[in-house]
Amino acid sequence: MSATMDTTYLGLSLTSPLVASSSPLTGKIDTLRRLEDAGAGAVVLPSLFEEQVEHEVMELHRLTQLGAGSFPEALGGYYPEIDDYNVAGEAALRRVAEAKDALEIPVIASLNGTTPGGWVRYAEQLAESGADAIEINVYLIPTDPAATGVDVENRYTDIVAAVREQVDVPLAVKIGPYFSSTANMAGRLVEAGADALVLFNRFYQPDIDLEDFRVVPNLELSRPDEMRLPMRWVAILSDFLLCDLAVTSGAHTPDEVLKALLVGADVVMMASALLRYGPDHVATVLDAMQRWLDDHEYQSIDQLRGSMSYGAAPNAESFIRSNYMQMLINYT
Repeated sequence: MSATMDTTYLGLSLTSPLVASSSPLTGKIDTLRRLEDAGAGAVVLPSLFEEQVEHEVMELHRLTQLGAGSFPEALGGYYPEIDDYNVAGEAALRRVAEAKDALEIPVIASLNGTTPGGWVRYAEQLAESGADAIEINVYLIPTDPAATGVDVENRYTDIVAAVREQVDVPLAVKIGPYFSSTANMAGRLVEAGADALVLFNRFYQPDIDLEDFRVVPNLELSRPDEMRLPMRWVAILSDFLLCDLAVTSGAHTPDEVLKALLVGADVVMMASALLRYGPDHVATVLDAMQRWLDDHEYQSIDQLRGSMSYGAAPNAESFIRSNYMQMLINYT
């Protein structure tokens, strides 16, 4: 009898532990259907960015003030219809509704921001549009020398608390690894209202154009070795943190997915691998995972989950300092 692949994440029933992370692929209905057909357990839609909302709210305000003090008849048909102005927020709401109509698997909406401002009201509207859960992607680069570590951490928890206040649907928080105490911060985010943590956000680094002397975007897809960092922290956190855990960054092959589950991840998210190989790569990975599970006589992925976490692994110290020491001593 083959091992079962179904699992739960954010209280939602998933047919597999593979989740298609937010990317251009998840913004199109045809590729969403292909991801579902290939076996993805859930999908995360492209993010609604705080900057998009702020920019377009300001633009709407500008349009409403256009021609103020002029004679209305002189403006004629020039005055734009506000209802026709296609703001990013409205597009995101429609995307959720369309995805829910097209798919049977859970649909997770994504918000990307740095402050607990007015944009969080979209969290409630995304939930009302049918999102089964919301993922907050906090992409914060602290540049103020006067801002302390506590100040930065409070911004994270304030954002989570603000969104939690707006919605009743499950809430995941995607964070980076750059905290002075990752374990403490993870606990604070759960206390603020996170039902799951997604580890870790990739902070894309800009480049310099030597001819035009400009700072330019430089997007590089992830590599399998990048999964070691989130894998280590899931192994450490899974034994005491009362929330779901998702691994992201670096999952390309069945090996990475299985390792993430072994250290305690509830799901594994893919974006770069799907952009490289297409939506059907989900089926390729799941088929290979099925064979591995059957060959090793597992009855379900729940049976192997967490069996190599920090608290369960026979050489658990390798997750922390001894790994560093052994590598340096034994390297030739």
